[in-house]
Amino acid sequence: MEKLFTKIANRVAHIAGLPLTFAACCLIVVVWAVSGPFFGFSDTWQLVINTGTTVITFLMVFLIQNTQNRDGAAIQAKLDELIRVSEGHNTFIGIEHLTESEVEEIRDKCERAARRHDEKIAAMAAKKAVAQKRGPRKRAA
Repeated sequence: MEKLFTKIANRVAHIAGLPLTFAACCLIVVVWAVSGPFFGFSDTWQLVINTGTTVITFLMVFLIQNTQNRDGAAIQAKLDELIRVSEGHNTFIGIEHLTESEVEEIRDKCERAARRHDEKIAAMAAKKAVAQKRGPRKRAA
């Protein structure tokens, strides 16, 4: 059942994102609007578009959320593997399961470390620039 739902969700999400699908939806709205005078702009005429769009939106929310959840989990797994095989800190693996405040604390630590690194690089570049500017001095013979 889960594989079938995943297959359907992927297919529907793909189709929903196509330009042709958008054009078809626009055409449906135009046909509905043009048919208004034939139905006297009745309550039933309005109910048709309202019900149709509400049902489609309701179902699409679940399909798109399912697709995004799986995509997010796949990206997170890939990032975790990159961290695991690199020089990154393995403590970052699985942080998506922490609370928002815990993740924010880790982010703050990373930003402070990045600033320290940037300052160190800038200081080294400044020293190098000063050394190049002074350059080797020629001695008078």
